[in-house]
Amino acid sequence: MTDTLLQTKLYIPPTRPNIVPRIEMLQKLAAGLHGKLTLASAPAGFGKTTLITAWLSQLDRPVGWVSLDEDDSDPQQFFKYVAAAIRPFPDISHSLTSQLQSAQPLPAKAMATALVHDLVSVSTPCLLVLDDYHEIDSADIDLALAFILDHLPPNLHLIITSRADPGFPLSRLRARNQLTELRANDLRFSVEETAVFMQNIMGISLTPEQIAALEARTEGWVAGLQMAALSMQNRDDVASFIDNFTGSHRFIMD
Repeated sequence: MTDTLLQTKLYIPPTRPNIVPRIEMLQKLAAGLHGKLTLASAPAGFGKTTLITAWLSQLDRPVGWVSLDEDDSDPQQFFKYVAAAIRPFPDISHSLTSQLQSAQPLPAKAMATALVHDLVSVSTPCLLVLDDYHEIDSADIDLALAFILDHLPPNLHLIITSRADPGFPLSRLRARNQLTELRANDLRFSVEETAVFMQNIMGISLTPEQIAALEARTEGWVAGLQMAALSMQNRDDVASFIDNFTGSHRFIMD
């Protein structure tokens, strides 16, 4: 099965060597491990994947990772990648992999049921990350994930990063305290984090007033801060630049 898959989609992106420490966010992620789902949902450039990979690098448990794209909206392909991602989990059974050998397309719920069966056999707590879930445009996959979350064994925690909320309902998970949510407001840099980013990461010294003004203009949007920092390098009119800078994720296309 794996010879038809793009193996690099199963690799956890490397953790960047120089990132702003986000102690509160890491503590929130750690506290959420008691539940079923962590959802990082925010527009592009808020550092969702960077935060998740930094957190994972601190954990001592197996991680399955899938970087999704629009082609994965096909349920058969989606579950092939998921099956490949969880293959290294200790003592996992392979019901899903066996079903995927069929020449006939399988119902998404049947594949979801097989996945739950496999996860029950895992002997240690594990994590499964579905990165860029906004690429998925499939009601069948949304329903399958809702089913999986309803029946998820306690040894598996699911993490989803997305630019928009997934198509399955979140209200029941919220009501049962089984959901940890990171939104744009959570991911925005504070004034203090903005100062660390500009000084320690980008190598630009600013006054406290300039830091506060830049944080206000970008609303703590990480990509906006990086755009500003790159534009400020080798400039003499930093104060004037900050006064006129406007950073908004509406203008980022990627």
